[in-house]
Amino acid sequence: MNRPVATEDHNSLQALLTTIDLPSLLDHACLDPLQGGSALGEQLEAARFWGCGGFCIPSGWVRKVRPHLPTNGPTRLVAVVGFPTGAVPSAVKLAEAEWVAEAGADELDVVPDFAALADGNTEQVHGELAAIVQLGLPVKVITEAARLPGPLLEQLVEMAVDAGAQWLKTGAGHGPGVAPELVRQLVKLARGRAAVKAAGGIHGLEQSLRLLEAGARRLGLSRAPALLEAARRHQTGNLR
Repeated sequence: MNRPVATEDHNSLQALLTTIDLPSLLDHACLDPLQGGSALGEQLEAARFWGCGGFCIPSGWVRKVRPHLPTNGPTRLVAVVGFPTGAVPSAVKLAEAEWVAEAGADELDVVPDFAALADGNTEQVHGELAAIVQLGLPVKVITEAARLPGPLLEQLVEMAVDAGAQWLKTGAGHGPGVAPELVRQLVKLARGRAAVKAAGGIHGLEQSLRLLEAGARRLGLSRAPALLEAARRHQTGNLR
C-alpha cells in the first residue's frame, strides 16, 4: 500500500517526474512462462507504443521478436540468461548467451550461479560472468540483493564489476519487492563503477519514483505500460 505523501516529499517526486524521460528508464518485462506468442506480441506492441527503454524476454523468444523491434528504435531487446536460478553449467549458460547475442539481443540480464558463490567457488562465478561480458553486449548481473547475505553480496558486486558488467540488478523477482533502501545499498557497493537496475514487485508510480530517487538508473517491471499511463494522467496529490 502506498503511504501518504507529505507536501514537501510530494513536490520532490513531482519535480523528479518532470525532469526525467520515464519511458526510457523502464524495461518492460515479459517473463511469464505460460505466455504464448500472441500475448507476447501484444506486450511488444505496448512497449513500442510507449517507447519503453527495454523489452525483457526469455532467451527462446529473441529470434522471433528481433524482426519486430527496430534496431535503431528507442526500445532495446533484453534477454535473460540463466534465468531464473542461475544453476546451470557454465558452458550451458555461455552457450545460451552466445545464442541470444547471435539472435540479436541488445543487452543481457544474467543470473550468476548463487550456489557456486555460496560454496566459495568465486573463480567459477567470476569466469562465467567475464566470459559473457566478452561477447560485447551490456550485461546486468542479477544480485538477489534482498536475499543474499551481506558478505556474499559484496563479493558478487566486486566480481561483477571486475568482470566488466555495466549494471547490477537488484533481483529476478523471487523475493520481496525492491525497496529504495536496497537500491541505495547497491549504489553504495557499486561506488560509481556500475549502474543499478531495480526490479521485483514494482507496481505504482510513487514507488517507481522513489526507486529512481534512491539511485536506480533503470526499472524492470511487468506493468510498464500501466505505469506510464498512470504517469500521463497523474494529478497533483495523487501519485499512485
